[in-house]
Amino acid sequence: MLLDLSRLRGGVETLARRYEPSAFNLAQEEFRLAAPVELTGEVRKDAQKVRLTGRIRTTLECDCGRCLEPFAVPIDANVDVLLLPASENSGDAEQEVSEDDLGVSYYKDDVLDLGELMREQFYLALPMKPLCREDCKGLCPVCGINRNRETCTCDATWVDPRMEALKRFRT
Repeated sequence: MLLDLSRLRGGVETLARRYEPSAFNLAQEEFRLAAPVELTGEVRKDAQKVRLTGRIRTTLECDCGRCLEPFAVPIDANVDVLLLPASENSGDAEQEVSEDDLGVSYYKDDVLDLGELMREQFYLALPMKPLCREDCKGLCPVCGINRNRETCTCDATWVDPRMEALKRFRT
């Protein structure tokens, strides 16, 4: 999934690539790929600056934040990234990040890692709190059943054990 930027001598290259989920190493990620990834767009090179504009389409699968059931998240994200050589990323002093810095990434040795770029876009497209549906009831805190599928008769009221001793004084 590497793109050799040395071939782009001030020109434009059109991208139309499709990657199978097995091409990605996502073992430690919070999501899984449920469909092939389609990357389309253009790569423009002007001296050392490279601009990638295009679109990424796929379907991710992640676990619901309430009931832990897997569900599909369709991704159709626009990409517009300015890429600079890693040598320009000095990182010596602490600096405030400006609005212009948010769409900037870095490449090394005239090679752009499209896999890393796509992984970054997956994270940006995921919801902050993934829910299988807006009205997900989650898991019972007592017995652990999925409240979306079945009901239980557990008493979910929580009693603070530190206050038990004070209850004896009320009599």
